[in-house]
Amino acid sequence: MSELLRGRVVVARSGFFEVDTTRGRMTAKLRGRLKREAWENDLVVVGDEVEVTPNERGEASIESVLPRRTRLSRRHPLSRGREREDVIAANVDLVLVAVSASRPVLRPRFVDRFLAIAEWNGIESALVVTKIDEAEDAPSIEALCTAYRAIGHEAFTTSVRSGVGIERVGMLLDTRTAVIVGPSGAGKSSLVRALEPALDIDIGEIGEQGKGKHTTRAAVLHRVRSGFVVDTPGIRELASFAIPEHELSRCFRDLDAVAQSCSFRDCLHLSEPGCAVRAAVDAGAILETRYETYVSLLRGDPE
Repeated sequence: MSELLRGRVVVARSGFFEVDTTRGRMTAKLRGRLKREAWENDLVVVGDEVEVTPNERGEASIESVLPRRTRLSRRHPLSRGREREDVIAANVDLVLVAVSASRPVLRPRFVDRFLAIAEWNGIESALVVTKIDEAEDAPSIEALCTAYRAIGHEAFTTSVRSGVGIERVGMLLDTRTAVIVGPSGAGKSSLVRALEPALDIDIGEIGEQGKGKHTTRAAVLHRVRSGFVVDTPGIRELASFAIPEHELSRCFRDLDAVAQSCSFRDCLHLSEPGCAVRAAVDAGAILETRYETYVSLLRGDPE
């Protein structure tokens, strides 16, 4: 019987997986009996711990996938009619939501969606605003970060050119596995390389329409300092997967803090009388953009 090795998936691409094992990195494919299950589910993604059997050619077969500690997932952007889960990464401890202070334009609703999805999955999250040196209105960006800190989220402004904020982000990674997510062109790969300059990562440019190019073609797990970072392709469409409507407000810390004061226990914070959340929004205690993101997710709208 072939030797059974345990490893971690570091790259997943078109049915082939790069797995780090105690005997080095191996290219692996799913065992035939697992392929049928993989057809309907994201059976193996970057960050998964797997058991493989190697062969004499230095390749391997994935025999089993170990239970995941955590998963970061969204509704699959191509699913229509019925929801399908799209798992972005597994076994991560931290979600870094990276957005640009210049181009592409910073969209608070995109940030809020990822923070909410991370909250639902029980994963710590932080906002990282890149390219602060290119910001046309840096004080407004700093004010936005201050607002997120008040909610209870870590928030940083960074610049890979000047080095501002890079060490603060690096401290978050200590002995942990993080996944960095955001739109194309936000500077995710540049940030990873700034944290670990020895990494060989392609860096893209921003097009004339202010949209980034997909230089990261597949999610890749990198060793960064004393931790790991999953660098992901740019994400343009983001919707939650399977968050019950009456649980959604708990994924927004500022909404959840006042929701207990609503007149009705099953309040969805739309037009119900005596809604404490709506009152807090009207009073300016909750950002309007945060509430709009909540309503959009509640309705199942894609970003």
